[in-house]
Amino acid sequence: MDPSILIIDPVSDIEVLKALGSQARISILNLLKERDGVNVNDIAAELGLPQSSVSSNIRLLEDAGLVRTVGRKARKGNQKVCYCVYDEFIVSLGRDGMDRGDTDVTVAMPLGLYTSCEVNGPCGICSTEGVIGLLDVPDTFLDPDRMKAALLWFTSGYVEYQFPNNAKLRGSELDAIEISMEVSSEVPGTNADWPSDITLSVNGTELGTWTSPGDFGDKRGVYTPSWWKLSGSQYGMLKSWTVNGTGTFVDGMKISGITLADLDVDSHRSIRLKVEVKREARHPGGVNIFGRGFGNYDQDIVMRFHTKF
Repeated sequence: MDPSILIIDPVSDIEVLKALGSQARISILNLLKERDGVNVNDIAAELGLPQSSVSSNIRLLEDAGLVRTVGRKARKGNQKVCYCVYDEFIVSLGRDGMDRGDTDVTVAMPLGLYTSCEVNGPCGICSTEGVIGLLDVPDTFLDPDRMKAALLWFTSGYVEYQFPNNAKLRGSELDAIEISMEVSSEVPGTNADWPSDITLSVNGTELGTWTSPGDFGDKRGVYTPSWWKLSGSQYGMLKSWTVNGTGTFVDGMKISGITLADLDVDSHRSIRLKVEVKREARHPGGVNIFGRGFGNYDQDIVMRFHTKF
């Protein structure tokens, strides 16, 4: 996977520079870059820092959009697990020296890295190697191994992801936000004629609903592993939601009048994306979301910022 690079403008991104201006926070970022998810207590032990100091530094890094945190169940209560958002930082001392031909910013979100969820069974999660946790048990969606997820499904409810607002951090003006993922309906077994209303929201604002026609199992997905039974969901449809200045579109067809102005993304350092099937939907037919290693498209959930300087 290509490295994730943050381009920092020392004028507009002064808060990011302040967050980087600490040896302790740099040490935390270096540790998180080497390790795939570390809880606050382990960071403190590894770096020899007080837990309270690590917690406050993590909050600063999270506010600056440099660290993403996910809550997990622990033996006693919950624990906060931390991930580094970027692999590299580049401080740009002038826009004129930047490549103006490449104005898009892309973030690929691993399927299991949702920050909140509330699902109803039948439901489940799989990695490319096997089932994660217990099938049809909603609490499995809190299993730490969910980070390996390549396929997840539920009948109703939602999963929500927190994307860094890279366009804001880069200091670019947005033309549009595009969200791409492979999805289908969900039914025990498969059924190509099983409509389901799938609703996307950004920062709490509903973009609109797209109706999936069915749950597809007529042939094995191109990337679906051989251990996965043919009687299960095999692949989905690669759908693209786009929000611009005139409305929200799915594959070029307008589904609502929600525009970029309605989302007010410039006020947020992160963008929360919710994928939901409502109990009260006209077609509450569940959802499968396919990630890398499952389905016909070997990709994560992708958010692309179409920007201009």
